[in-house]
Amino acid sequence: MNLAPQSEAEAAAIIGDAAGKRSSVEIIGGGTKRGIGKPMKTDITLSSSAMSGIVAYTPSEMVITAKAGTPLDDIKNALATNNQELAFDPMDYRGLLGGNGTPTIGAVAAANLCGPRRFVVGAARDALLGVRFINGQGEIIKNGGRVMKNVTGLDLVKLMAGSWGTLGFLTEVTFKVLPCAQTETTLALLGLDDAAGISVLASAMATHCEVTGASHVPEMVNASLLNGQLKSEGTTLLRLQGSAISVPMRLAFLQQLFKARQQEVLDAETSRQLWQQIRDVEPFQNDHRPVWRVSMAPSHGHEMVDVLRRHAGLAAFYDWQGGLIWLRMEAGVEAELVRKTIAAMGGGHATLTRADEVTRTAVSVFQPQASAVVALTGRIKAAFDPANIFNLGKMG
Repeated sequence: MNLAPQSEAEAAAIIGDAAGKRSSVEIIGGGTKRGIGKPMKTDITLSSSAMSGIVAYTPSEMVITAKAGTPLDDIKNALATNNQELAFDPMDYRGLLGGNGTPTIGAVAAANLCGPRRFVVGAARDALLGVRFINGQGEIIKNGGRVMKNVTGLDLVKLMAGSWGTLGFLTEVTFKVLPCAQTETTLALLGLDDAAGISVLASAMATHCEVTGASHVPEMVNASLLNGQLKSEGTTLLRLQGSAISVPMRLAFLQQLFKARQQEVLDAETSRQLWQQIRDVEPFQNDHRPVWRVSMAPSHGHEMVDVLRRHAGLAAFYDWQGGLIWLRMEAGVEAELVRKTIAAMGGGHATLTRADEVTRTAVSVFQPQASAVVALTGRIKAAFDPANIFNLGKMG
């Protein structure tokens, strides 16, 4: 049964009835990320898509409140009118997962989305000020507000961010927004292997240059970016954003710092296009091979990839100064190999972001947690959703 309630009260009634009947509920926004997690056969699919609209937006306070089903593009367009933006620049999963739905602002919060600026400005969680949601008993709950310091007691805002609909059905979210940068540029350093590229990223991050994008793209991934414009064995990318005065000065400093390297400077429009492609994992789009999203210490990420390359065919590229690694496996998913290798390299988190339904049924899609964390997560789940009806496929 597919349901799209038009009001919070209607949604609460549906959930309350489902809890009483122990009916399983799949919670979605626009449905663009349904391919993440274990496949679910549920009694009800509950979408927030009919609960749409900006509730309040005060540009001078840099805060926006919207109903959870509001299309993300509507939010971006409203903010752009006032030269503002969601600074964490949430990823669009449609290309990677082959979806055709409409991304919603509630799903941005529920999945704790972000983009290449994550290591500078944080993810959705860090900009999320307030939420309204319906718990597993059909109760409407409000937490947080329209200012940063407005939390008393349990911080439900942070719990809901990244909960993937397992704790409640979001109906309204409030985000802090920031002014857009006047301009941007990207310095591309050409011909570097993975180890050298990650070393360059670390050196750049140690400067005063306020780098807002730090990625390394090996040779076999390069051709998928900017229509193959970056012709190199490997390309290391440093983005600078800010005022029209400061960006050229910071660029000149980095060019001097890395003067021994072959360089290319990308203009503002080309830079924006490039980082959108990196954000949305365009090199691995239009494909069905398994994709892993791995986060770990930047200094060990390329070492992990090097070990995996010796045992399995794969393509990889790095974001967040090397702390985020996207892996496309050429054959099988290799779940045991991937997770054992990450553990041997100091640990991290690996999420099987794309795979067929049979594979996602058979393996742990999300990073297995320590027993103490599993126990705590279970207690939180029981408190929010005692009938255990919400999004069970997003829990392992």
